[in-house]
Amino acid sequence: MSIYEYSVPAKDGEKSMKDYMGKVLLIVNTATGCGFTPHYEPMEAMYEKYHDQGFEIIDIPCNQFAGQAPGTDDEIHEFCILHYNTKFPQMKKSEVNGENALPLYKFLKSEKGFEGFGEGPTADAMNGLLKTIDADYMNNSEIKWNFTKFLIDRDGNVVARFEPTEDMGKVEAAVAELL
Repeated sequence: MSIYEYSVPAKDGEKSMKDYMGKVLLIVNTATGCGFTPHYEPMEAMYEKYHDQGFEIIDIPCNQFAGQAPGTDDEIHEFCILHYNTKFPQMKKSEVNGENALPLYKFLKSEKGFEGFGEGPTADAMNGLLKTIDADYMNNSEIKWNFTKFLIDRDGNVVARFEPTEDMGKVEAAVAELL
C-alpha cells in the first residue's frame, strides 16, 4: 500500500492523497482547545516558508482526545484563521483511532508506531495522563493525543512520526531536510 491510495474527507468531498504526489507532507490531527493548539503558529510559519518548495500540511481536526475539538468544521476553520491565520488545507473533522478511524490513519500508524513522548515535564505529564487512559499505551501504535504529526517524503513514504511533545524546531529541521 502507498499513501497515494487513500483519501480524506474535505469540505467539498473526498481529497485524494494522489493530489499531493511529489510533495513533502506533514499530516496532523489537530484540536482547537488543546494545550498543543499553539503548534498552529510554527506549522503556519513552516507552511509559508516551504510551501513554494513543495511542502503541504494536511490538517485533520479530531475530537477524540478529551473533546478538545468540539466545534463544527466551519467553526474550527474560523478559529484557525482568526487566531493563527492558517492557509494550509484543513479537512473535515475525523477520527484517527478506533473502529471509525480514517483508513489513512490506520496506514500511517502501521508505518510509524508510537516510540514515546521523549523527556521533560511535558513528556512526563503526557505519560502520566496516558497511563490513566490506556495502561498499555506504550505498546500500541494508536495516536495518543492531538497534534501528532506524520512526515511523508516526496515519494509517499512515511519517514517520521512526531508526538505532540516534540520540539517544533526538530519537526521543521526534518521537513527542511526532505525539501
